[in-house]
Amino acid sequence: MNSLVLYCRQGFENDCAAEIQEKASQIDVFGFPRATANSGYVVFECYQSDDAKKLIKKIDFSSFIFARQFFASVPEVTDMPLDDRVSAVLNVITDFPLCGELRVETADTNEAKELSKFCKKFAVPLRQALRKNNKLTRTEQTNKPVMHIMFTANDRAFIGVSYSNNNSPYHMGIPRLKFPSKAPSRSTLKLDEAFNLFIRENTEQRLGAGLHAVDLGACPGGWTYQLVERGMRVAAIDNGAMDEYLMGTGLVTHYREDGFKFEPKASANYWLVCDMIEKPTRVAALMAQWLCNGWCQETIFNLKLPMKKRYETVQESIEIAKNLLKEYGIKYELQAKHLYHDREEITVHIRKLHITR
Repeated sequence: MNSLVLYCRQGFENDCAAEIQEKASQIDVFGFPRATANSGYVVFECYQSDDAKKLIKKIDFSSFIFARQFFASVPEVTDMPLDDRVSAVLNVITDFPLCGELRVETADTNEAKELSKFCKKFAVPLRQALRKNNKLTRTEQTNKPVMHIMFTANDRAFIGVSYSNNNSPYHMGIPRLKFPSKAPSRSTLKLDEAFNLFIRENTEQRLGAGLHAVDLGACPGGWTYQLVERGMRVAAIDNGAMDEYLMGTGLVTHYREDGFKFEPKASANYWLVCDMIEKPTRVAALMAQWLCNGWCQETIFNLKLPMKKRYETVQESIEIAKNLLKEYGIKYELQAKHLYHDREEITVHIRKLHITR
């Protein structure tokens, strides 16, 4: 396998391509990305045979910002006979390992979504055939590779594998979250997704009731809702009005102040969250300063991206935060992702570990 297929949000193909080009070169895998505008995916063609397997093994999937999923693939299979696409798949997977899961997918675009119903139906006979040919376990096994069939048309598909311990666990790399009826805005899903993605250990201590949090740019309260639903006490900072339901919980104190000027009177806050519309470099610096000042222990924030040079802007903004934390001698862990519920923005999580000086 010398192709790596990466899913991304429609319109962000060039950003995803720049990211995989950089990451591949860092582990001495060379090739070139093929990115078609608004296709919802990128293909990285490796110069050396089987280098795609090296990529899915050595690149930590969680380190990707713009890629939702990736898998090593054989060259795109074309002209599949419409009356026997199962055989077309079986013909190209003779060297594939025994897989523990099958995912028949498409890109996340309006055009590709027309294939979704077909993919669901096709998965049934294909799963049976794979099991009969000893290419898929009888029941799903999470300790084995995942087989991906990504249709780009009803007779074309990329076919490959990913490792279950280094991929997105979700179909098409998309988590399915339900919008809560009492939330004042759909932005609440961004923080919900971020918590599910970034906070994987000690969740009761880090997301439990009784913690204190600050929400900068809180109005009308989409992100505050996620904090309140977990039982946290929230200082909501915004000159605008907050949602009545949230204020009625008794867990929210509203400060009509500028988020960039507000300073907490005590350092008991555990969380800082921020979804303000401002230059990403300025937001990144502010978040890092809160951590350096000891005003919070963890922060999740959004960086609103420009129309051009988005990947470069992300790198610059994150570097600003890293340099400030380094200056204060703070050890930290940092994650960043273009979430499914994000639009022209990415979400960043920084957790302060300890101070070295």
